[in-house]
Amino acid sequence: MSDHVLTKPLYRILLAAIVALLLVACTEQSPEQGRDASAGERATPVAAMEVQPRDLSRELRFTATVEPRALIRLASRISGTLDEILVDEGDAVEGGQALARLDMSEQRAELARARSQEEEAQLSYRRTAELRESGVVSVADYQRATVARQVAQAERELWETRLRFGTLRAPEAAMVSRRYVEAGEAIEAQATVFELITLNQLVLRPGVSELDVVHLAVDDRLPVRFDALPDLELEARLHRIAPMADGDSRLVTIKLHLPADAAEHGVRPGFLARARMAIDRRPDALAVPAAALAEDEDGHYLYRIRDDRLERRRVTAGVTRDRLREITDGLEPGDIVLASNPLDMQDGDRVRIVGWRD
Repeated sequence: MSDHVLTKPLYRILLAAIVALLLVACTEQSPEQGRDASAGERATPVAAMEVQPRDLSRELRFTATVEPRALIRLASRISGTLDEILVDEGDAVEGGQALARLDMSEQRAELARARSQEEEAQLSYRRTAELRESGVVSVADYQRATVARQVAQAERELWETRLRFGTLRAPEAAMVSRRYVEAGEAIEAQATVFELITLNQLVLRPGVSELDVVHLAVDDRLPVRFDALPDLELEARLHRIAPMADGDSRLVTIKLHLPADAAEHGVRPGFLARARMAIDRRPDALAVPAAALAEDEDGHYLYRIRDDRLERRRVTAGVTRDRLREITDGLEPGDIVLASNPLDMQDGDRVRIVGWRD
């Protein structure tokens, strides 16, 4: 056998020595590491967040169709044939302006007859009154003459009124949005002839969530923009808040008045308006992820991270915005807090930050 070949007993001794050296190297630790291991403590990887002031104001958004303050369906008060149509769709009209006239020949004749009868009754009353003073006629005759005069006067006033009904007039300044008839048509009493809209006051009537409407008040000002006029922004005034929410949608209708000169800027009924504004303003609030907050019988708490260890902190929680919860007391700007579920953590636990939340 060669001198370089190890005998079997010597080979086994060398192999045992190498294994022993490897075991010693693997188990050898520093004194500090030995103490941590003996204590069974290890750092738990966690996500953290630095608490900084942020804007937690609630944002109100809605869309609504521009409407006229008043939509007037002007109807004829009497039956007849339309003699003249004096305006057309799109015409601006003043209050009291004549819009159409009916053929009133029969009413004029009746009015002439009523006036003659009134004059006759008036003459009869005067004669009877003179004779009554002379004692020639009785009290009953005098009373009958008085009543006859009053009846004739009422008949004349009736036909004057019917004659006035023959001219349809605008009740206020407006624009003709629709015309339902043509000259020469016969119409019935209460038939709609025109539709008028008022342009001096345009309004919006959006539905607002019950969560938002509690932060609104009459006379609030809201900025409004229009799809048809992208460069125009007007300030609408909150005029009225409905007393109750809709039973199906749970939305509360509010009424906004656009400025009186909105039409002069090109705004028209039917345009789509959009509003976006901050309500329930909280511009410098401290907040943490809602998931980082826990609650027990004593209130809310979370964990602050200091020197790589958890510190349990009692806090006062405010509103929730998306995934954030406002903290009104218990934290300061710059505090580092645990940003994940705290239920499995304990006060004093050692942690290692491996991620940051915004």
